[in-house]
Amino acid sequence: MDIAQLSDRIIKGDRRALSRAITLIESGRADHRLKAGELMEALKGQGEAIRIGLSGTPGVGKSTFIEAFGMMLTAEGLRVAVLAVDPSSARSGGSILGDKTRMERLSRDPNAFIRPSPSQSHLGGVARRTREAVAVCEAAGFDVVLIETVGVGQSETVVAEMSDLFILLLAPAGGDELQGVKRGIMEMADMILINKADGDLKPAATRTCSDYTGALRLLRKRPQDPEGFPKAMMVSAQQEEGLQSAWQEMTALTDWRRENGHFAARREAQARYWFSEEVKQGLLAQLETPEAKAAMAQAAEDVAEGRATPTNAARALLEKLRG
Repeated sequence: MDIAQLSDRIIKGDRRALSRAITLIESGRADHRLKAGELMEALKGQGEAIRIGLSGTPGVGKSTFIEAFGMMLTAEGLRVAVLAVDPSSARSGGSILGDKTRMERLSRDPNAFIRPSPSQSHLGGVARRTREAVAVCEAAGFDVVLIETVGVGQSETVVAEMSDLFILLLAPAGGDELQGVKRGIMEMADMILINKADGDLKPAATRTCSDYTGALRLLRKRPQDPEGFPKAMMVSAQQEEGLQSAWQEMTALTDWRRENGHFAARREAQARYWFSEEVKQGLLAQLETPEAKAAMAQAAEDVAEGRATPTNAARALLEKLRG
């Protein structure tokens, strides 16, 4: 694979090259990881999109919202990339990857690109290489990158470490409103959108929005937020209502952060975070060598039969691996 040629095609907006690059990035093969590193170096500094992370409980309508929101953005002349992460089976490791099917209209839009990826064993609601896929989409000239998480709950805060805006989607009348999503993920959100605010659910959506508006006022103010943020708003993806207002608020928040230095500072902090994560993953990968696996199996046997405690066995194993 000619990396220089591939990177050149990506910068020119070649969709097939973009798909091929993301496949390369997601590969776990050692030779592919080296090629992926070369590609990321070649694309460094190419393009800058607004990165929007979207999380929410299952059934809240994330795919419906993304399709309606994406269609609105492309109608305004913007190019939109959607990176959707599907949960992988703990048994087979497989994923359905059905997001393109669910977003049928958007998948046919020439100004949109949809790429579903399996979460594999990675926690946090996103795939391990989603951050690199975002950078490739930026290099391909997309204006907005939407990152849809798995949708499983509080652990999904990792997406906030790769996005400029973190949007939390909630459904009206979902039960105990202020307990439905705990404080951890609420503190990460830049905006909370109450979806399905239409028909019989509109009164419930109004109450839910009011509840979360009150709850957000109780959170400690963050330096990266202007007055009035984070905020809760109502939208209806089905009726395509409130989407324009939500986008205006997103762009206003992004512009304010750019002007006050928070946008660049956040991206710098995210780069440090992902460097730390790569080091940790590299250290964990050293446990996958045949020698390390054999030593771990022996230590586990000693622990199981009571010849050593887990703490002491782990310490002895780590000292042995350090040589």
